[in-house]
Amino acid sequence: MELGMVGLGRMGANMARRLLRGGHTVVGFDPKPEPRKALEDDGGGSADSLQALVAALPAPRAVWMMVPAGAITDSTVESLSGLLASGDTLIDGGNSNYKDTLRRAAQLAPKGIAYVDAGTSGGVWGLEEGYSLMVGGDEAVVARLRPIFETLAPAPDAGWGRVGPVGSGHFTKMVHNGIEYGLMQAYAEGFSILQHKQNFQLDLHQVAEIWRTGSVVRSWLLDLTADALGKNPTMDGIAPWVADSGEGRWTLQEAIDLDVPAPVIALSLMARLRSRDNDSFADKLLAAMRNEFGGHPIRKE
Repeated sequence: MELGMVGLGRMGANMARRLLRGGHTVVGFDPKPEPRKALEDDGGGSADSLQALVAALPAPRAVWMMVPAGAITDSTVESLSGLLASGDTLIDGGNSNYKDTLRRAAQLAPKGIAYVDAGTSGGVWGLEEGYSLMVGGDEAVVARLRPIFETLAPAPDAGWGRVGPVGSGHFTKMVHNGIEYGLMQAYAEGFSILQHKQNFQLDLHQVAEIWRTGSVVRSWLLDLTADALGKNPTMDGIAPWVADSGEGRWTLQEAIDLDVPAPVIALSLMARLRSRDNDSFADKLLAAMRNEFGGHPIRKE
């Protein structure tokens, strides 16, 4: 099957490589010439513009976007909407907000262009391990694209599926990432407790390796945690600053809108926000309040 790929960053490039290995034809576009050249070296084709990309694909065309969520996705959809034709399909494999996905699908529908949202998990390991794909879109369109999803997934019959109509793929991936926040926070807190019990001098890497086999908390995330602890047991050189890319916020907002309690996800997001406050006014005010009502000492900077 022939596929156009827009966005050849690390994940997009790895997805293109996996498709090429699976016998598909991939033509890729990226604003930078270096990733286009790398795709050519891997056996794919490249285009130096969206117009050239669309022209290189046979109808009905399928174009997969792997670009950052938000304005860049909007501008890419807008550009492609004027280049694609009725019967073509545009796939968004990025972490778009599902509400934006619904809006974009409605924008393309009058032109007969199908929109498919493929929530994608697997990160930098997807090239070798395969990607978990949560696909939303018209049933017939997804069926036509099935060979692509089967190749990208860990196995043709595992790790992927059509979860519902357009928007549902990104919605499912959003909640997936919210769960991920909570899991990561629980592991981090648990290992922090172990690390602080200094009189036992625990080897955290050893503990992680023990837990990886037979334990009820074993998981791929624990495998990665064990790998990180093996490389850097004391986390030297790593700043205690944790980013978030938006999905946890969206999940929490959806929980509020649906009146669904999600305290673990909420607290894990708050912990990430807290990690970025190197000069916390709130903590200073707390210290001042304790001094006001109890005469407790204030530690000076």
